[in-house]
Amino acid sequence: MTEAAELPPAPEQARDVFGDRFADAVRYAELLAEAGVQRGLIGPREVPRLWERHLLNCAVLSEVVPEGVTVCDVGSGAGLPGIPLALVREDLKITLLEPLLRRTTFLTEVVELLGLDHVTVVRGRAEEVMGKIPPVHVVTARAVAPLDRLATWGIPLLRPYGEMLALKGDTAEEELKNAATALAKLGAVETSILRVGEGVVEPRSTVVRVKVGESPGGVRFAAKRAKAARTGRTRRRR
Repeated sequence: MTEAAELPPAPEQARDVFGDRFADAVRYAELLAEAGVQRGLIGPREVPRLWERHLLNCAVLSEVVPEGVTVCDVGSGAGLPGIPLALVREDLKITLLEPLLRRTTFLTEVVELLGLDHVTVVRGRAEEVMGKIPPVHVVTARAVAPLDRLATWGIPLLRPYGEMLALKGDTAEEELKNAATALAKLGAVETSILRVGEGVVEPRSTVVRVKVGESPGGVRFAAKRAKAARTGRTRRRR
């Protein structure tokens, strides 16, 4: 039996969540179950629970993303949560940020195959692209790193008064508590834990929301962004 054969049919909730993009969501699930497994992007044991644990779990993040904003999905991996979010929210401009070539190659193939014109794939680490890509309204992440470390990568990519939305599990409250000092130093002004996906996923998806003030990343990162911007302008003049 192939890994693709183990992919269960899409649950009824998926039709409601993905709407007109339901067929594309099915194709994406098939790509994850086939090429995703073959290329080592997801484990074969994840295939039977791709819909509930991965696609729907990520798609419901759309409930807390404002309309018409720019989004950077940090450490996008196989496209989670960025691609499910893109399928349900064509009003967003989404950047899938991922450092590994084999993953960005897969992401580019998916974006082109599904016709996601509002999605851009960028290869690089968050700390490398700061100042090279425009600051965004929202940073998303899932299963990338503990919150304190994730914040050092994600928050500096935000615009003033932006927010980071991190999909977390049972450790969300503990991580948020442990990261309080680090978040404050990075310019966080408000934090909260949200539960999304009622009636779609059980248990509901847990999201840690971190809102920042006028200096995302704090003074040190503000200076770094300014230097990168100046360097970029100099290169363009040349």
